[in-house]
Amino acid sequence: MYDHRKLGRELGLFDTDPLIGAGLPYWLPDGAIVRHSLEEYIRTVERRAGYQHVYSPVLGKRELYEISGHWAHYDEDMYPPMDVGGEQMVLRPSLCPHHAVMYRSRSHSYRELPLRMAELGAMYRSELSGVLGGLTRVRCIQLNDAHIFCTLDQVADEAAAALTLIGSAYAAMGITGARYRLSLPGPGGKYVAAPEMWQRASKILSEVLDRSGVPYEAVPGEAAFYGPKIDIQVSDHAGRESTLSTVQVDFHQPERFDLHYIGADGAKHRPVMVHRSIIGSVERAVAHLIEHHGGAFPAWLAPVQIAVLPVSEAQESAAAELRDRCLNSDLRVEVVTADAGSLAARVRQTRLVPYQFIIGAAEVVNGEVAIRLRDGRRLPAQSVDDALTRVRARIQAHDITLWTD
Repeated sequence: MYDHRKLGRELGLFDTDPLIGAGLPYWLPDGAIVRHSLEEYIRTVERRAGYQHVYSPVLGKRELYEISGHWAHYDEDMYPPMDVGGEQMVLRPSLCPHHAVMYRSRSHSYRELPLRMAELGAMYRSELSGVLGGLTRVRCIQLNDAHIFCTLDQVADEAAAALTLIGSAYAAMGITGARYRLSLPGPGGKYVAAPEMWQRASKILSEVLDRSGVPYEAVPGEAAFYGPKIDIQVSDHAGRESTLSTVQVDFHQPERFDLHYIGADGAKHRPVMVHRSIIGSVERAVAHLIEHHGGAFPAWLAPVQIAVLPVSEAQESAAAELRDRCLNSDLRVEVVTADAGSLAARVRQTRLVPYQFIIGAAEVVNGEVAIRLRDGRRLPAQSVDDALTRVRARIQAHDITLWTD
């Protein structure tokens, strides 16, 4: 496995600068493409699964986090408040308080539930300098977050559906979780004191895991301060584990924010809040993808999906036309002309690109391309239309296989 900090910089995906600050990486063009592709994928998946996307501010009043419980239980990881116009404002450490307030801003009927609210939003953690590194431990996090407001009898199905989405996303990214963990409270004052709430939420999640059939380990001391969670762990190049995706059950914040819905009986009832993140933070997801794939990303994530290689200068006009056709088909393409070296050298130069379209004199005459796949397979020459159709189909399907006969 590769070290994403080294390889990510070599591939021109991201970098850092002391003037910006530790734990605050910036994304270079190729890295921005990977990030954007991930974000578009998860938004599409969520929309098809019935989620509604929102935006919320990265700041909130201190009082917001006092109500949510973050100020009492999570303040060591938060930035100090800023005095603004006589009020204390805080960079948010989490999106859930904002979403709770957004839910509360409108009345809701039981007929609307489950209400699934999703956001790709920034949050901030006051990490110590000694633990910062690359994309895995940063101070500004872009989180694929969502909160499902539902009735008690809907919780298990919503948590199970989130696990299914996580499994599909991992398949599309070509990764697997190292292990599933049921994260439970441990000793100490970190957690909300509500034993009955913890027991009920933990029972729901353990039953969801049992029903899913995945092996898991219960680990005390790893829960969120407001509730237990399912954590999907991944390993880095040094074998260190970290959490990528989560599913959490929360009875605490609905009570703190006095959330309710009108039931079939016409009375007010308290919803349950299911927190879930399919790909976790974009930063950590990309770090894991770099290390797992060594920069040879699945085609739908690759910064360049097709490298067009004219055999000689005589085919460069045809290569330019092919480039334009690729762009019009929403494919990311680069022409590597003959002045960049021999054909063999250019094949090596573009070895991480999923598809190499080679154009020689015969291909120009016949309106064809010779295709070389990143895995070393060489395909017979075929029409440009057929080649683009096949490639585009694989990419749109988010399939990690490059070609099927």
